[in-house]
Parts: sequence; C-alpha cells; structure tokens
Amino acid sequence: MGSLFLIGAADHYFCKMLKIGEKIQIENAVVLAPMEDVTDQPFRRICRENGADIVYTEFVPSEAIIRDAGKSAKKMQFSEEERPVSIQIYGNQVEVMVEAAKRAEALGPDFLDINYGCPAKKIAGRGAGSGLLCYPDLMETITRQIVDSLKIPVTAKTRIGWDAASISIVETTRRLEQQGIKALTIHGRTKAQMFEGQADWDWIGKAKASAGIPIIGNGDITTPEFAREVFLKTGVDGLMIGRGAYGNPWIFSRTKHYLNTGILLPEPELEEKVTVMLRHLRYAIEFKGQHGLVSFRKHYPNYLKGFPNAAKLRASIVILNTYDSIAQTVTDFLGIKSVA
Repeated sequence: MGSLFLIGAADHYFCKMLKIGEKIQIENAVVLAPMEDVTDQPFRRICRENGADIVYTEFVPSEAIIRDAGKSAKKMQFSEEERPVSIQIYGNQVEVMVEAAKRAEALGPDFLDINYGCPAKKIAGRGAGSGLLCYPDLMETITRQIVDSLKIPVTAKTRIGWDAASISIVETTRRLEQQGIKALTIHGRTKAQMFEGQADWDWIGKAKASAGIPIIGNGDITTPEFAREVFLKTGVDGLMIGRGAYGNPWIFSRTKHYLNTGILLPEPELEEKVTVMLRHLRYAIEFKGQHGLVSFRKHYPNYLKGFPNAAKLRASIVILNTYDSIAQTVTDFLGIKSVA
C-alpha cells in the first residue's frame, strides 16, 4: 500500500489507506480491538460514536457457535450503527472452524477475523489462539479453508511469536498472506509475555515491510502521541487500540484527528466524560436489561479514574439499581448539570 506525506498546519503527518476487501477503505484507520468480556455491543457502539473506524466482537469459540450456544450467539449480535464490524472466531479444528465461519458470515458482518493471538492458557494451551503459532501448517489449513468457504473478506490477528526465542511474525505473515487473508493485525508481544512488558513495534514494522497485504499494528496505544509515533515509525496501514480505550472511548477521535491534522485535541471536559459514561451505561441496560447494571460495574474505575473522590463515588453508585438514580447521584456528586 502506498504512503503519502502531507504538510499540515501544525506538522508533517502521515496518510495511509486501509483496504479490506472491496468495500472497506479507510484513511488513517484507528480500530477497536476484540477483547473478551469487554467489546460487547454497548462498548462497540460507544467506541464507534467516539471515532472508532472499525469494531470487532469479542472472540467467539467455534465449538460453541456450531452448538448454537446462547451466550456465543449473543456475542455475535451487532447493530447497523456499528458497521463496519467484524466477528472474530477461534478454534483449532478445521471442519468446526469452517462451519462456525459460515454461520458467522450468515449474520452479515463486513468481514470475518480469525484469532491466532489469544495467549490465555485455557485457549492457547489447547492449541487455539496463539497456540496455533506452534502448528503453522494447521494454521494455514484452517485459514485457507475458511477463505475458500466465505464470500466476505477474511482477516486474522496474531502475535509476533510464541516466546522471545521463537519470533516468527515475518514467516507467519507470509504464510497467512499466501492463504488469502485480506489484512493481518499484529500484537507486538509474544504469547509468553501475555500482556506484560512492552509491545515490540520493531517486529511489527519488519512484518509490514515484508507484507503485500495491509497490516494493522496493536499494542500499548494509550495516547494519540504514541499512536502517531508508531504509525510513522512502522508504516502500518492502520492502528488497533485495546486496553487504551477502557473508560476512554474518545481516544479514537482524538487519535484520528492527530493523525489527520497533526493537531492534538485536549481531553474532554469532566461533563462530557460523564455524558459518555452514562450513555454507555444506558446502552448496556438496553442490551442486557438489569444485568447491564451489574456488568457495567467493571467500567466505573476506568471512567472515573482521576475524578474527585472517585472511590467514594464508585461505592455509592454500584449499589444503585436504576439508570436514573445512578445518573442523578453522579451529577450531584460531581456538581455538574444533568446529562441524562
């Protein structure tokens, strides 16, 4: 993919086009990572509203998809407002993965993503996710058969290798590209690192230099400044943000603006942050009913980090059981006008 340096009002900035299949073409793409128990429909929706160019579902086990498990079916639900959206699946059995991919395609996502990167013991230890880095021939077979079985584009997400002694990302990129994927996301850590240490963007850059398909870089992006630094350094075609979006969905719009203009926008004011948090809460309740109030509790520490007396505020709202009572308590506590 070609690149173009442009002159902006504040600085030089970089312009890259991420293309996935025939329909998705996004300039300076900043996308939301698939994250277990985080990127449910309400989270994806709030991130899209705040500038995420593409969103991915939580990863869904292929075995559960073909069993029609209710929890997995719920994970694959998405709304039209989320597009472009990808369903991500994982597994290590060829026939099961192909059948799961077909069922996911039937739901109408814009593309399908294969998880070759999850480092969790319960997944990688069973030879799925990043465990398939130890079985590259099987990974190729799964990829090729899924690509050949679907009409929508197929992409994948992986890590730079199993451990520091076996960095395989350039070879992995070559293998997956040969099997017909349309783009590859690379997390700059090994499986052994889990989420410790720092992501190695040098290896992401090496993979990009060797690739003939778009590469999306992922790892440690928590600020627009760092996003721009690694974008320029590696020449990747897009950036993926995961944990940096916790309680911070506006990181997408701020990063996008910085990449496009070279101008860094300030963080939102307190009132705007509260407005976004409460809108996210409302989406969770709409999607999950009363359970949305419970599941949303994991988001409060991230949204309220740095707020005055945040711990006391969290303690006062986790015991409440209606949206209105939470919204009123938050606005009263922080001394801001109603944002309902």
